[in-house]
Amino acid sequence: MILCAGEALIDMLPRESAGGEPCFAPYPGGAVFNTAIALGRLGVATAFFCPLSEDMFGAQLRAALADAGVDHGLSPDVARPCTLAFVTLVEGQARYAFYDRGTALREMRAAELPALPDAVEAVFLGGISLVAGGCAEAFEALAAQAGERVVMIDPNIRPGFIADEAGYRARLARMLARADIVKLSDEDLRWLMGPGEIADLAAQMRAQGPGIVVITEGAAGARAFFAGGVAQAGAERVAVVDTVGAGDTFNAGFLAALAQAGHLTRARLAAIDAGALQDALALGAKAAAVTVSRAGANPPWAGEI
Repeated sequence: MILCAGEALIDMLPRESAGGEPCFAPYPGGAVFNTAIALGRLGVATAFFCPLSEDMFGAQLRAALADAGVDHGLSPDVARPCTLAFVTLVEGQARYAFYDRGTALREMRAAELPALPDAVEAVFLGGISLVAGGCAEAFEALAAQAGERVVMIDPNIRPGFIADEAGYRARLARMLARADIVKLSDEDLRWLMGPGEIADLAAQMRAQGPGIVVITEGAAGARAFFAGGVAQAGAERVAVVDTVGAGDTFNAGFLAALAQAGHLTRARLAAIDAGALQDALALGAKAAAVTVSRAGANPPWAGEI
């Protein structure tokens, strides 16, 4: 089982009313939540952890998890409100305005962390849940509690959401040093590491701890840098409706391929070859292509791949 631990929130997506007025519609979302939903839809045994509000939006999140077959029994019900993220699209790219103070996510504390069940073989973390507040400290503690389980992290960096950049960078450095797999967009990689060739920056990141560094490069596809060299898969060609949830779905496809091939142990990852990583990159790209071809973070079911 893969445990996805991180933000669950409501994306308020731009729409037009029947009267032609601009409006927003609520959709379950959050980077880590989206990855959990995508994994569940791909048929992978998946659990999700994040405190979930008792309000109507929390109920919407629970219903979406249940519909995808994701176990949310580790997620406590809390009286705090749900985080809202208002989304606007600029040339097909999502831009976010977060309303997060005092919420179920932001005010999370380490005392709300679950004990990790023996069935959990891998932990996936990332997103805005690592940026600030009690939740960032709690999710860092959860990564440290993973023991010999595989840990994958996708920071999914939102620079406009970061108030304490030095603290955030320090937290990421500690967490990435523990990670077995790190996935970043090329834009995120350069935000973290500075200018340079992607291969050189990925090598520098691998030297800090993670054995596998996956870099997505939009239409150019994705590469995985590892001890045996580099694996690569191209992007699928589709008509892009919007990019909300694309990277999150890629993560799910990548993890699903590794899980289905029996590679989600630290020993198997240490010995993995380029072919297995290429297969994982390819499934990630195929899954993401379905998501970007339709509105909102709407990952594919296994039968759609």
